[in-house]
Amino acid sequence: MSVKVGLRGIHVDRSELLCKDGCGYYGNLAWQGYCSKCWRERSPRQQPRPELSREPESGAVSGITFSKFEEKKSSEKGRRVSTVRKLFASKIGSKRGNLEPATPGAHTSASIRPGDFNEFLKSLRKPSEQIVQKRCLHFIHRLQATADLRVQAQSDLVQDFYQNITSHFTGQSLEHTERMMDNVEKFIMTRLYCSVFCPDDSEDEQQDLVLQRRIRSLHWVTLQLLQVPLTERSEVTEHLDSAITAIIEVDAKRAPQDKLACVSRCSRHIFSGLRVSSQEPAAADDFLSSLIYVVLKANPPRLQSNIQYIVRFCHPKRLMTGEAGYYFTNLCCAVAFIEKLDGPSLNLTHEEFAEYMHGRGKAAAPKPERPLPDGAGPGVRRMHRNLQLLAELSARQERILRNARELESELLEWTRSVREEVEETIRKFPLHIKRAG
Repeated sequence: MSVKVGLRGIHVDRSELLCKDGCGYYGNLAWQGYCSKCWRERSPRQQPRPELSREPESGAVSGITFSKFEEKKSSEKGRRVSTVRKLFASKIGSKRGNLEPATPGAHTSASIRPGDFNEFLKSLRKPSEQIVQKRCLHFIHRLQATADLRVQAQSDLVQDFYQNITSHFTGQSLEHTERMMDNVEKFIMTRLYCSVFCPDDSEDEQQDLVLQRRIRSLHWVTLQLLQVPLTERSEVTEHLDSAITAIIEVDAKRAPQDKLACVSRCSRHIFSGLRVSSQEPAAADDFLSSLIYVVLKANPPRLQSNIQYIVRFCHPKRLMTGEAGYYFTNLCCAVAFIEKLDGPSLNLTHEEFAEYMHGRGKAAAPKPERPLPDGAGPGVRRMHRNLQLLAELSARQERILRNARELESELLEWTRSVREEVEETIRKFPLHIKRAG
């Protein structure tokens, strides 16, 4: 899976977004271009899985004893020990639970409605669905008690749990099964989030810092350099601002599906901005270059950690198919492009790229357009006028930056001359302090 640069700009073939095994699902850079299913079949386990006790078929969860969990429970007594159990007590409404509500407007593979998660919590009180609650709670407690596991082993256990609990919904409609699995994922991952997100045994935090520094060093990259077909119209700017806000909000969510919903919302705003700019359906290549620009301007917090969290703990089908899977795959491509960005990627020489990276490059201005042909329509004339305005704004920005650099140089020279005059004065007229008496 590679991002290419051509005359038209940045693009990636749709075929390269798919799994390398040709199964038809979306691949991912984190799985070396394979989909989740093919990757799990090909890659060996990172370490032996712990022997978790068999999930309960009946009876109360409180009857199960866990040594490590009990130690943790006693140290945190009076705080969060019985949060989940209280959540499902018959006398306490679901509004008192500390689980994150479903994101309004989030469109996942199962089209979760805003009230679905609350309805799911209520349904767990039914005798026929209590086994789902017990199995989820049992799994949460057991995984929390095995804090010494590496994150990849925890990911394997979570993915195995998804596969095992799916059998509970055998015989029901596919739509109902997907919706219930979405709710199960949300239920367990909001509880496990603090213990599995950006764990100490991973390099997620270091990768976050490297990526943030990289994005900050690329602050000079413009729409023109990326060949993004977006205009400066107010409607387009509003969609870009909304896209930036949505990608930043990813870090505020806990459930993988809610993080993916933010990525999808960001992508839809980008497509809306492209549609407003060209009055035509946006192409996939335009979307990818626009997404790269949004990521550069937003510099989302802990982006690598959030991507790895989604890859490790999201229900795999959501990443392999559908709208969310397509958007997430493009986000991974955008991050990979930013990490490997160089001069030729922006149609610059290596020397020009180095000048930009050291803050000495000139402001990028669009190339002058050819004269309009006779009989050009109003849309073409409007676009030509917009390009002229962009060129004028770019030239004005270049003058401002040049004047700022000149002013900085003059201030440094003035400071140096003042220091020299003061030192010369002190040398000519040294100050002698006479002692009293």
